[in-house]
Amino acid sequence: MLLHARFNNNYNDRQICLIEYLKDRIRSGRGFFKSKYIARELGLSSKEVGTNMAILAETCPDFTIERYSYSNSTTWLVTPVQA
Repeated sequence: MLLHARFNNNYNDRQICLIEYLKDRIRSGRGFFKSKYIARELGLSSKEVGTNMAILAETCPDFTIERYSYSNSTTWLVTPVQA
């Protein structure tokens, strides 16, 4: 709950859900994620995932998020930012 309260002022519910999803799956190093697979797991559309990932790429200090490639769905390269 504390994590959710921390983000309420800056992000919408979908963006919070994506941040929590990424934090849960990236322990160390970087990871590649396809929008369609994130969407399937979170119950969102691929378009919602893509739109919100692009916003997070600009605003989320916890990750470096880059649009990596597109084939059947956008692939995102996500790297945690070391504090």
